[in-house]
Amino acid sequence: MNILILGSGGREHAITWKLAQSTRPLKLFVAPGNPGTAALAVNIPVDPGDFEGVRRTIIDHGIGMVVVGPEAPLADGIADYIEDDPALSGVSVIGPRRAGAILEGSKDFAKGFMKRHGIPTASYGTFTAETISDAVTFMKGLKPPYVLKADGLAAGKGVLILNDFDEAVDELKAMLGGRFGAAGSRVVIEEYLRGIEMSAFVITDGRSYRILPEAKDYKRIGEGDTGKNTGGMGAVSPVPFASPEFLTRVEDRIIRPTVEGLKEEGIDYRGFIFFGLMNVEGDPFVIEYNARLGDPETEVILPRIESDFFDLLEGVANRDLESRTVVFSPETAVTIMVVSGGYPDTYAKGFPVTGTERVKESTLFHAGTRSDNGLLVTSGGRVIAVTSTGGSMEEALARSYASVREVSFSGMNYRKDIGFDLKNIRQ
Repeated sequence: MNILILGSGGREHAITWKLAQSTRPLKLFVAPGNPGTAALAVNIPVDPGDFEGVRRTIIDHGIGMVVVGPEAPLADGIADYIEDDPALSGVSVIGPRRAGAILEGSKDFAKGFMKRHGIPTASYGTFTAETISDAVTFMKGLKPPYVLKADGLAAGKGVLILNDFDEAVDELKAMLGGRFGAAGSRVVIEEYLRGIEMSAFVITDGRSYRILPEAKDYKRIGEGDTGKNTGGMGAVSPVPFASPEFLTRVEDRIIRPTVEGLKEEGIDYRGFIFFGLMNVEGDPFVIEYNARLGDPETEVILPRIESDFFDLLEGVANRDLESRTVVFSPETAVTIMVVSGGYPDTYAKGFPVTGTERVKESTLFHAGTRSDNGLLVTSGGRVIAVTSTGGSMEEALARSYASVREVSFSGMNYRKDIGFDLKNIRQ
């Protein structure tokens, strides 16, 4: 089968890398891809948001399956576009239609969905510019910190957590005043949940589901979880505090009700669901849904899947996922993200990346690189995810950090404490 993976980051490189290990006769294409995917597949210079370009690629290369990596094409309806085109009949899409992608595309919808189906989450209110006085009154009834979320997709920048009430009011006005464009025309204000975060993942064919390995990622730019939020500075899987009992609660209280709730509401959801969770004294609460795999969590959960990953995707396409099995490795996987100097604010691009050929004990997933006349250079804020596995988290971390020190480019930055908060935690 010919498979097209849409996207250009570390997540898409990891998906390509995992599918390349399949025992099945697969030919892989990535649009637009990066230098990492180019070593495993055929890169096609098409933007995932260019639906007509995607259509031409599917036809020209005899594509039988499309795996959608990023959220924006899903929210814009790429699955609807492909599945509703008679010329593309028979092409399977791994990713929900627009009606399902709204789980990520609208935080207000997601919160309402959880409320309707009894899925534990923080109390909330949704407000617009016309109801800003009600929003201020609502915040007065909360204890700080105050959590403000733009309703729509805001490239990972639409969530603010603020301790000062007056600052929260000012930020609320700025959000409703157009800071995030249409994404911030509505703002969800939430009660702050105190606990420790982790992420759970499933793949579903709309009828049944299979649980994938869990992970914990690190969003802040600085050590000790300080500084601004980023797209992710590293991740660990499995999660030491996610005991079998806790994961059973996650499935019973969150995963199963979500999949059943989608069916009850007539949403034919086929693809991945990411559950951003908070462990509050042993009880799981949903912080957010994503309608795709996370990044950099993909770079640690896929290396822990020992069974054929394509088998799960085929189970979604054939709607027989219930008959498919997924096998996890007991080893720990960790990833350290090396980023451009200045990220997540302004940063320069085009710096040569050296030393990657010296990395032997880790897998390098390209996130923000490009080839410039055969020379590997930086092209984004998050540049490379350095992933290692080991019999313990300490072993895997040692391998990744040793590999990170082999890689070099001007202004390179990375967190030096990934996983440190988990070292003394046991199930």
